[in-house]
Amino acid sequence: MTETVLLFCLAGVLGLAVGSFLNVVIYRVPRGESLVRPGSHCPHCDSAVRPRHNVPVLGWLLLRGRCADCRTPISVRYPLVEAGTAALFVAVGARFGWSWELPAYLYLAAVAIALALIDLDVMRLPDKIVLPSYAVAVALLVPVSLAAGDLSAVIRGLVAAVALYVFYLVISFWGMGGGDVKLAPLLGFYLGWLGWGAVAIGAFAGFLLGGLVGAVLLALKLASRKSKIPFGPYMLAGAFLAVFAATPLGDWYSNLLVAPTL
Repeated sequence: MTETVLLFCLAGVLGLAVGSFLNVVIYRVPRGESLVRPGSHCPHCDSAVRPRHNVPVLGWLLLRGRCADCRTPISVRYPLVEAGTAALFVAVGARFGWSWELPAYLYLAAVAIALALIDLDVMRLPDKIVLPSYAVAVALLVPVSLAAGDLSAVIRGLVAAVALYVFYLVISFWGMGGGDVKLAPLLGFYLGWLGWGAVAIGAFAGFLLGGLVGAVLLALKLASRKSKIPFGPYMLAGAFLAVFAATPLGDWYSNLLVAPTL
């Protein structure tokens, strides 16, 4: 019990810190700006953000959502990203516990938040984030298999990555974006590592969520049939639905197939 509480606390604190950095990534990467220089500053008056105001969530509350110098409103999305990242990190910690797989899926969680919000902002999944994530996934997960002396999860992940790449490449001829095609193998590798059930649920859930949201937007006349809707957030949401729910959903489906005993 104590170890679990410690894991949740560490994951939450790490999530807050990573979420603060993700706000920088989400703002600067689409603009081609450096993530290092200059330091955190107000985009309106260029005043440097004071260290005490850089504390995740609390800094925004302390400032009451306004720049300390020019009083320009600061979007509420900043603390929401920080708190949301912390919550997702805790959930990933609960899913994997103290395991060697945990860092890999924490990284995926961070990348998912950054990519989803960038795609919503500019309808693009930057190569600067997606492509290096392949190397990170391999570096974090392959040694786990090597240490266990079992490469089946790696092989399954690679096969799933290729399968999803081919699938998305084919449907790209009917309008799927190139960024989605590049993201698909990354998600395939992570989901394939968990099992084929996770791959099937993750892929299906992405299209289901995208279709449902699209239908709602059409019904509310917030979009038309010609409107471009970023698909990356739904791919990522579907993948994490599979990460958390593939096992219980698989068990539930298996129980349906088992004839009841008298």
